[in-house]
Amino acid sequence: PDLTGHEKFVLGNVKYNISRIHVTAVELPSASISLLPGSGIKLVIGNASLTIDMNWSIRTWMFKDSGRGTVHISKVFVTAVFSTPLDSTGPTAISLTSCHTTSGDIDLKLNGKT
Repeated sequence: PDLTGHEKFVLGNVKYNISRIHVTAVELPSASISLLPGSGIKLVIGNASLTIDMNWSIRTWMFKDSGRGTVHISKVFVTAVFSTPLDSTGPTAISLTSCHTTSGDIDLKLNGKT
């Protein structure tokens, strides 16, 4: 979905819009899934990266600008634990019980037109 909002700064408000958000690349060089006896599943993703393309626009009382942008997020590490019910009386359900995510580098490139 598009992201729209505003932020207040000392010099005034900045209205922003980020639209046409598309994930263009995902790399998962290290991923593993293991069973946790009696409780669920553990997913570990290491050193992943993600590239996103988007349109952006900002407006202040002084100026406005818009353009295209690319965000590249790298050195992403995720550990997630999912629980599963032990009985078989109903449909299978999986719920996320814990999740820890870190990212190392974020590279943002904005191309604008005034």
